[in-house]
Amino acid sequence: MRSIYVPPGGPPQGPPLDRRMFTAVGEEGIRQLLLLHYGNLSRSSIQGMFATDLEKAANRSADFFIQIMGGPPLYSQKHGPPRMRARHMPFLITEEARQVWLDCFLRAMEDLPFPAEFAPEFKRFLDEFSAWMVNAKSD
Repeated sequence: MRSIYVPPGGPPQGPPLDRRMFTAVGEEGIRQLLLLHYGNLSRSSIQGMFATDLEKAANRSADFFIQIMGGPPLYSQKHGPPRMRARHMPFLITEEARQVWLDCFLRAMEDLPFPAEFAPEFKRFLDEFSAWMVNAKSD
């Protein structure tokens, strides 16, 4: 049985994302962002952590991001409560894996492009969210 690492900062403590972010990016924009992100992940050193059906995985993740960015609660309606840390526990997520995931997301934001007005806030969220997903210490 592996030892579960708990990041010292705990879950993200920041304020919720500005709901205007959803209006600015839109549901289709968020879906495109996640498709770009998963495309980047498919060519990354952590690609083995992700489902082979990347479009399905990207859409599931998009449901989550639509919900937290101020859109309808699609993730909760389709998949139940997010509980993302618990859902990611079967995967060994180190700080190195987190950095790869984060880099893939930031590149997707550049390729979209993401609205500059909301980029700093969303990047802060991604940083805090991804830090909370780390569940294993690096060797």
